[in-house]
Amino acid sequence: MSAFVTAEGLLRNLQIVPIARIGQCAGMFEPLLLFIAAAFLFAGFVKGVIGLGLPTVSMGLLAVTMQPSHALAIVIVPAVVTNVWQTFVGPYLRDIMRRLWPLMVGTVIGIWLNAGMLTGPYARYGTIVLGVLLVIYAIIGLNKFSFNVARSDEKWIGGIVGVMTGVVSAATGVQVIPSMPFLQAIGMEKDELVQALGVFFTVATVALAFNLTSAGLMTAATAWPGAVAMAASFTGMFVGQAVRSRLQPETFRRWFLIAMIFLGLYLAGSAVYNIQRA
Repeated sequence: MSAFVTAEGLLRNLQIVPIARIGQCAGMFEPLLLFIAAAFLFAGFVKGVIGLGLPTVSMGLLAVTMQPSHALAIVIVPAVVTNVWQTFVGPYLRDIMRRLWPLMVGTVIGIWLNAGMLTGPYARYGTIVLGVLLVIYAIIGLNKFSFNVARSDEKWIGGIVGVMTGVVSAATGVQVIPSMPFLQAIGMEKDELVQALGVFFTVATVALAFNLTSAGLMTAATAWPGAVAMAASFTGMFVGQAVRSRLQPETFRRWFLIAMIFLGLYLAGSAVYNIQRA
């Protein structure tokens, strides 16, 4: 008995690994936070210079390292906050609501109809759709493709465009196609269009947030990355607004769209390759 007690006592001096923390989790987590901050800093900068693009750019960049559903869970809070701020900067809110309510209602319905696309069995195809969408968005912007919608046709066309936008948004987290060409086609003034984008994207993003909450993706675990993303977004926006007068916005916009084409091709191509290997 005494031999056993003595041997057991000696075990306290035998250690295979040190007791001190080795910091593996922190080492894996901090680079991701830095990447998130860098992605939103750039996305905010783009929004500050040209007035839009924060969700589109941030979703595209984050999808390089994670699934679109997880990226969207981080994008939601900064997107809502920045768009709410944009919503109330201007005197056109009442007219915007009167003209765009079919677009917004249709978008909410489309998001609801396609709920689960980001988390269901087809979620792995979301990155492909996102990549293709970025390419289409950039090509339309580079070609300055536009059409006109008569005031009398705004509401019924807006409803159809809204449903289509909602379906696409529920699968990718991006709301620019086909809503953006439609908003440019109804003849709004520049300042009114900027405010209208804020109103529309706020409604669409809140609807997406309900989808993510129902799927269990909006949790406390996304709070810290979301806070980092929001701080980086506003920093980027303020920097972009400060240097806007020193840049040529049209030149910046052109190179930004070209970069979006390459990013979209990379996302779609890598996703297809990974699916084929699986």
